[in-house]
Amino acid sequence: MTTRQEDRGLRRRLRAVPGVRAVSSYRREWLVKDLVAGVVLTTLLVPQGMAYAELAGLPAITGLYTTILCLLAYAVFGPSRILVLGPDSSLGPMIAATVVPLVAAGGDPGRAVALGSMLAVMVAAIMILASVAKLGFIADLISKPTMIGYMNGLALTILIGQLPKLLGFKVEADSLIGEATGFVEGLAAGEAVPAAAAVGCGGIALILLLQRFLPKVPAVLVMVVLAIAATTALDLGAHGVGLVGKLPEGFPPFTIPHIRLSDLGPLLFGAIGIALVSLADTISNASAFAARTGQEVRGNQEMAGVGAANLAAGLFQGFPVSTSGSRTAVAERAGAKSQLTGVVGALLIVLMLVLAPGLFRNLPQPALAAVVITASLSLADIPGTVRLWRQRRADFLLCVAAFLGVALLGVLPGIAVAVALSVLDVFRRVWWPYDTVLGRVRGLEGYHDIRSYPQAAQLPGLVIYRFDAPLVFANAKTFRDEVRRLAAADPKPSWIVVAAEPMTDVDTTAADVLEDLDEALNADDVHLVFAELKDPVRRKIERYGLTRTIDPAHFFPTVEAAVAAFRRRTGAQWTPHGPAEPPEPSTGEEGA
Repeated sequence: MTTRQEDRGLRRRLRAVPGVRAVSSYRREWLVKDLVAGVVLTTLLVPQGMAYAELAGLPAITGLYTTILCLLAYAVFGPSRILVLGPDSSLGPMIAATVVPLVAAGGDPGRAVALGSMLAVMVAAIMILASVAKLGFIADLISKPTMIGYMNGLALTILIGQLPKLLGFKVEADSLIGEATGFVEGLAAGEAVPAAAAVGCGGIALILLLQRFLPKVPAVLVMVVLAIAATTALDLGAHGVGLVGKLPEGFPPFTIPHIRLSDLGPLLFGAIGIALVSLADTISNASAFAARTGQEVRGNQEMAGVGAANLAAGLFQGFPVSTSGSRTAVAERAGAKSQLTGVVGALLIVLMLVLAPGLFRNLPQPALAAVVITASLSLADIPGTVRLWRQRRADFLLCVAAFLGVALLGVLPGIAVAVALSVLDVFRRVWWPYDTVLGRVRGLEGYHDIRSYPQAAQLPGLVIYRFDAPLVFANAKTFRDEVRRLAAADPKPSWIVVAAEPMTDVDTTAADVLEDLDEALNADDVHLVFAELKDPVRRKIERYGLTRTIDPAHFFPTVEAAVAAFRRRTGAQWTPHGPAEPPEPSTGEEGA
């Protein structure tokens, strides 16, 4: 009996693994489509993996190692049927910004690989812990405007950083301005290699033209094949064009990365930023493709799957990875039905490394720069930036600030700036919320903003005031000052009715401010009245003891009920410019 229970428990645990569930529900008719999609996907994985490795400041071969392991790990632990993971253009500069400063000038590539691998392990730990703690909402810390600005800055950073490589020379600089200055100075000094410039610029033009006019053709593969053919036929290496060279042979060995204790702090800072961007990418891509395939997004499982992929990459000489919208789209267009597509891609890369490691030895470095630059162009969202300018200038300014953070401070500080700006924007909206006075408008039910309806009628002696935010420590004094201003008007009101439906909270600081405000108003024969206050907030006010100063009869279920009570008390009539006098409401009981 015990053995049977253990077997059932084991089967239950196995079924909880996404890869096991995928195998058990796999359909035979998917097989051919997945195999074909895997072959097509591989043609993109190889050149992009090598290019993004060099973008990250690491040897090209590590991009292939990373691609292999992350695809295999996600196939086992990732919940999405077709999401494709791998080295990513948005993570490359962040990895380089973390790793390169820790490697001495002209330093040991082995140390760079170890640092990149440890970075992947740290990202994995963060993602897995976030999954266990169900912290997927952290991706919301970066608002859409700040993410657009961040990505625009990242695109410019990648573009400027790759231009020297595109033209066949190097620039040593650690900032965008330094790289741009070095590039201009290099051009002026005649350091550009004509053959390299022809390969690089021609590669960009070819990719963009094919993507524009023949989107089903694998543009990157075509460009890479032609670049290798041109190198072989014209002996471009002898004309100063840098080549990838022969890749190491075989499958990457299991390796626990060894780093210095002093490296842990900078790596952790970089890992947090990378995990945040990777998480945002993962949730957005998973949501987009799940909607198209009829799947549900399981954010916490996605984090666990991406964490497992990073862990596998980090233990086999790889570096941090994320989901890729472009590669997932390629797999989807090629007919992918399951993660078998990614497994096929990983196995084909292994076969290439074992059987034909010299296949890409004549691949020009400017061709890899062309791959990276075209990828960077897809990161920029110029139409989205223009839309922000037209629709909401405050969001546009956030976008520009995030862009400048990346461009002027660097990639990692840029992500910190983006998060800080998003949080400060939320705080700003709470600190200075929209507030207004309401009135009655002829032909419209309810009470409306007098800024939108200047002709709105008001009752003499009554002000209806709406404050569109929870009342908390940050804005309590703003609320107090505006109510005082309304109370000091001429003629002086006797009731100030707060239309409190937008007030989702009142904290203790705000409660103290309300108590002092109510006492001051009462001394001046002005009464603070609340309408449409939510029950949880009303209970908090009672718990704070505010009903000692605010009359319990001055709480009403609706604004209409408060107005009716005021009119019964004073006999006030609507001003002549307002609507016809409305009928008395049937539910206008006081003290509700």
